[in-house]
Amino acid sequence: MKLTTRLIMAFILIMMLPIVVAIVFAVLMRTFSGVRPLSIVLPVVAIVVAIGFFVAAWAYFGIFRPIGELQKATREIRDGNLDYEINIDDLGRDEVGELCAEFNDMRLRLKESQEAKINADRENREMISNISHDLKTPITAIKGYVEGIMDGVASSPEKLDRYVRTIYNKANDMDRLIDELTFYSKIDTNRVPYNFAKINVKDYFGDCIEEVSLDLEAQNIHIVYRNSVDSYVEIIADPEQMKRVINNIISNSIKYMDKSTKIIWFTITDIGDFIQVDIRDNGRGVDARDLAKIFERFYRTDASRNSSAGGSGIGLSIVKKIIEDHGGQIWATGAVGEGLEMHFVIRKHREVIDE
Repeated sequence: MKLTTRLIMAFILIMMLPIVVAIVFAVLMRTFSGVRPLSIVLPVVAIVVAIGFFVAAWAYFGIFRPIGELQKATREIRDGNLDYEINIDDLGRDEVGELCAEFNDMRLRLKESQEAKINADRENREMISNISHDLKTPITAIKGYVEGIMDGVASSPEKLDRYVRTIYNKANDMDRLIDELTFYSKIDTNRVPYNFAKINVKDYFGDCIEEVSLDLEAQNIHIVYRNSVDSYVEIIADPEQMKRVINNIISNSIKYMDKSTKIIWFTITDIGDFIQVDIRDNGRGVDARDLAKIFERFYRTDASRNSSAGGSGIGLSIVKKIIEDHGGQIWATGAVGEGLEMHFVIRKHREVIDE
């Protein structure tokens, strides 16, 4: 039996009870005292009917109508319409009205969850498409060079060496893409395995620059390194993940360099409780309105992150996640035609001395 039916039956029984009592009382009065029963019954019935109309109106507006709105909203959500909203302004502020308000909050959460899922699915499809395309390119190159070796095209030792080096570089490109995808999956599930340690700023970043400079020189890219931090300054960081940050930022700069003379400036300064790292290039740059979005997953701009440059589109989002997990902040500055500059800060390590 429906709740509405039970409430109506209870309402009828409650109304009938005083009428029956009035009739019985009137009959008894008629029998024992000779008083006419209508003089008692009619006023009682009139009062009961008036009260009944009042109670019926209260029940309709306070209970039946909100329940009907909830039923309608439930059907709409069941059919996939998450934009349907219960107008709680006309339903009062009692428990039923609060239930409708909470139902609206639930609908909004469901809608946000659905939109987030749709966006996540779209981003995952885009990532798979990007990585599939970027994996296919080196695979095609590797197959071509291997076929050239098999067919005897690499007839001289110099040419064979060039072919083998190219194959090796293309395999490294594939390895980086797969590593980036693996790391992204760990970020998405908050399972990044950090190994934090005390790092000397001068020694660590000096080694990093020495390592990347070899690869940059091979690509005719000049790097200018300045570190004005004192030799004793340390930070708490994961050395491997911090190296990933540097490599991803520099790789992003390399993709969008369009000048004949390619330069990357790498500067580290002491700013009190933090060290600040600035990595600037003289590439295409980014429009000012896009600067805040370049750390979003899969975000691309026509000015600076054209898909023809390759990459999975998640490199800078990985950078942002790592820096924030280190308790730091990262942001970007620059303009179209003037290059892009990445800035991030990491808190310095200070020994706590017990007194």
